[in-house]
Amino acid sequence: MALWQAYHIEARIKSLFPKVEVVISKMTSKGDQILDKPLALIGGKGHFTKELEDAMLEGRANLAVHSLKDVPSFIPKGLKLAAVTKREDQSDLFLSHNYESFEALPEGAVVGTTSLRRRMQLLAKRPDLNVKDLRGNVNTRLRKLKEGQYDAIILAYIGLHRLDLIKDIPYTQKLEFMIPPMGQAALGIEILENDPLLEKVAAALNDEETFLCTQLERDFIAKIGAGCSAPVAVNAVIKGDTLTMRALIGLVDGSKILEESKSVPVDEARNLGVELADSMITQGALELLKEAQESAFKEYRPDRI
Repeated sequence: MALWQAYHIEARIKSLFPKVEVVISKMTSKGDQILDKPLALIGGKGHFTKELEDAMLEGRANLAVHSLKDVPSFIPKGLKLAAVTKREDQSDLFLSHNYESFEALPEGAVVGTTSLRRRMQLLAKRPDLNVKDLRGNVNTRLRKLKEGQYDAIILAYIGLHRLDLIKDIPYTQKLEFMIPPMGQAALGIEILENDPLLEKVAAALNDEETFLCTQLERDFIAKIGAGCSAPVAVNAVIKGDTLTMRALIGLVDGSKILEESKSVPVDEARNLGVELADSMITQGALELLKEAQESAFKEYRPDRI
């Protein structure tokens, strides 16, 4: 998936700036190397970006392409999240070889996902399910499903669509009830600061509406202090002249959930992420986050005496 993203941006840059030479440097992140533990227990999203950021800061690269949902709200000094590409379909996708829909899963069915956000929302709807962690690249996850290790798995629609893999799965269903994570289905372009050419390239790749929506989502995450060890969903969308932002915070098992949404005119939305976070904080969001972080992935942690 990372290579698809890199080649996609390479092609766009070459079409926009034919005289600019683009060289792709392939790197493997720590998040891709450690596959036996949930991301929350190895440091979370930053492990997908650190190696690329280090390469830029050390002068070995000028620009990095990220799945925006994997980019922490903190950007190292000397670097800049300069552009966000136009967002595509943000749906979470149900996949199964035996059951035609999420609703058709039998009691106790094993469902695989890496995401605490998905786990929370799945169990809020179906507390009878057995939701288990699922790691590996896309092909590895699909192989585990085919082998019968899971009755169903949940993945982002956009990644499977880009790799043309949906046609290989007998049963798929977009889960309309799921609120996406920050930055889902958009690419973030991170560059070195104070480089006029990089700024020009990034500006040409940027989609202003997506940049606004995802910046508000990132503002919400930063204000609420949520890492990937917390089940949090947040999504901003623009329809006409109105921007609507929804957020959901809860326990991993779905037993306790706080949800809120706000709508404002687009030209008044600049602070909406922080405002929504403040509103949820007054309703106990920080206490709920603390409880969620303490309870998440207990099976991976040794008992304390």
